[in-house]
Amino acid sequence: MRVCSPLSCSFNRKALLKMHSKRQTSVKYYVGIDVGSASVRAALVDEFGTVAKHAEQPIQIWEPQPDHYEQSSADIWAACCAVTKKVVCGVDASQIRGVGFDATCSLVVVDKQFQPLAVNSEGQNNRNVIMWMDHRAVSQVDRINATQHRVLRYVGGVMSVEMQPPKLLWIKENLQESCWEKAGYFFDLPDFLSWKATGVSARSLCTLVCKWTYTSDGGWDDSFWKMIGLEDLVKDKYERIGNHVLSPGESVGKGLTPEAAKELGLPEGIAVAASLIDAHAGGLGVIGADVKGHNLPCENQPITSRVALICGTSSCHMGNTVFGEGMHVSSHSPFPPPLRLININRSTSVSETPIFVPGVWGPYFSAMVPGLWLNEGGQSATGKLIEHVVQGHVAFPELKSKAAASAQSIYTYLNSHLDLIKKSLPVGFLTVDLHVWPDFHGNRSPLTDLTLKGMVVGLTLSRGLDELALIYLATIQAIALGTRHILEAMAAAGHHVNTLFLCGGLSKNPLFVQMHADITGKPVVLSKEVESVLVGAAILGACASGDFASIQEAMAKMGRIGRVVRPNHEHKRFYDKKYEVFLKLVEHQREYRSIMNSF
Repeated sequence: MRVCSPLSCSFNRKALLKMHSKRQTSVKYYVGIDVGSASVRAALVDEFGTVAKHAEQPIQIWEPQPDHYEQSSADIWAACCAVTKKVVCGVDASQIRGVGFDATCSLVVVDKQFQPLAVNSEGQNNRNVIMWMDHRAVSQVDRINATQHRVLRYVGGVMSVEMQPPKLLWIKENLQESCWEKAGYFFDLPDFLSWKATGVSARSLCTLVCKWTYTSDGGWDDSFWKMIGLEDLVKDKYERIGNHVLSPGESVGKGLTPEAAKELGLPEGIAVAASLIDAHAGGLGVIGADVKGHNLPCENQPITSRVALICGTSSCHMGNTVFGEGMHVSSHSPFPPPLRLININRSTSVSETPIFVPGVWGPYFSAMVPGLWLNEGGQSATGKLIEHVVQGHVAFPELKSKAAASAQSIYTYLNSHLDLIKKSLPVGFLTVDLHVWPDFHGNRSPLTDLTLKGMVVGLTLSRGLDELALIYLATIQAIALGTRHILEAMAAAGHHVNTLFLCGGLSKNPLFVQMHADITGKPVVLSKEVESVLVGAAILGACASGDFASIQEAMAKMGRIGRVVRPNHEHKRFYDKKYEVFLKLVEHQREYRSIMNSF
């Protein structure tokens, strides 16, 4: 039997030829489905981590008022089905072994019959998802943080407005009758997708630990929910937010239901994995790769020497910690020997040592890689910020026209334009008197200050393409300086990071990658497969199928590195000075606020 659909699909010709030539050897394939902020993507990935086919479809975002961002779970699921049908078209169904989902950590609300409930005052039930980047619950998160409850220790000391408890509290206080009292289930979007696929309302340890205050050893803390006014959730034994928890990659229920199988274009019963947040799937796809022979400082070092930077609409910085930081391991595996073959069902251990980093989320145990503690830094707007700065500039129409005429993307054209105007200088030095503070959507890490605003210092009256290219460059540098800020906070707390592993849409931009290498002073490793997040989702499906003994084994086999970008150490002094200015910008912003608050 072959699965197919009339829809067209994008594919890797080399991988497809390999697929047909190895038909007799029964190469195994896995489907990875990734729900980002603005689109859904799917990929058919083989057991060696090669993406054979991939497809993408946009999804709708509503912004009914400032800082309110909503989506539709029905729209998202329909897109999941469409892209999956595309990538499995013409493939022998017996070769597809498992399905893995990842998604943004958005909040999905459904009633007791699993029908969508409006998360807005307009009563639009189709808009039943509060997006991760929604900042409507500022008052609620301030009150939650004022409690100084012990669970806040695991989110860097301060809960983010992007997490789920403040959003739940907002719904109760603002939509009590229309939504809160009718709600049967509140899902993190990754868990909603595994429920749609299997009919099982189990939650992933990743989502609950990272966004809901659950802990792998202690579970839910009743006192927290009672203290913040959500005691209703305790009374029903957490049925509405999850009391059946699975490790990422663990098989959910009996696999695809007949209904979901038909909608996705896959055979009934295929293994479905407990899901991951999208950034964590990206980490899974890159951070465990074998680096032997690339002359990297993380070679023969444990995985704790690496940080995965997943950069798209926003950016996340994933760093692991484990007991025995000084131990050396085989270059074929970055995982400490006692943990290398941990069964994915195991969720607790007493030998690992967490690191608490002020302003950085976590430590979360087994939230991404089983058996390891995870710290997660982040920047709330990166790709979105670059887009905002470029598209909002008066010279954008000229840029768009010239890029189209040269058959280039606007960012490729801007990078080329910077090379033209740099003359004898290194490109990065063009911003010697132009500086950006990038928190146009508040600071997630390491300052955890939602009220911070973006800043630009050094503007002139010029309005041309040169000036657009310069502000674009300064914005990319500001994002990289923000990464350095996060890495320094992690280092001060005890992390020993020497190599960055980048994936996500922004990792396709060579200027973005080089600036991160130069500004942090660390080599940047890019995945052989550009779509690392999809590979990470497929790794989940591979584990659920039983084809690998552990997440770690699948990561080592399916995650492969491609290009390495090294820092130019001759530029270190310039970027050290840029970093000094960067820190002064936020210092000055706080001084200005203090002056105005005294009015």
